[in-house]
Amino acid sequence: MKPFWQAKQLDEMTQDEWESLCDGCGKCCLNKLIDDDTEALHFTNVCCELLDTDSGRCSNYPARRKFVPDCVSITPENLSTLFYLPPSCAYRRLAEGRDLAAWHPLRHHGDRSAMIAAGMSVVGRVERESQLSMELEDRIVTWPLRDCD
Repeated sequence: MKPFWQAKQLDEMTQDEWESLCDGCGKCCLNKLIDDDTEALHFTNVCCELLDTDSGRCSNYPARRKFVPDCVSITPENLSTLFYLPPSCAYRRLAEGRDLAAWHPLRHHGDRSAMIAAGMSVVGRVERESQLSMELEDRIVTWPLRDCD
């Protein structure tokens, strides 16, 4: 029997299945910049105030929009418009017809250690906005764009 992410379309998944697709890498919680001239997307190593930098998870996921009003909820309906999701994002991978990465926690009974070992998490790599001592433009990084299986 195929796992649900291979057997169902994204819009057919239950809310619990949908939520479980998130690997908890924290990359979507990074501040991003768009170059006005080229429209190129740049990730920074500066994260949302709610991101727990030790776990890579939101510290208040159920109420995050109360504290961070522009926090985006990823849904099957808006997924195609979220061009800034990193290539490793499970939602993006599945929408593009790819499978979950070998390191994805769903392939490891919910264990996130393979994801962290593969270098796919923000853990140990980010700083919160309130701790920022440099301009955001000086904090651009390329590692969030890495995608491996």
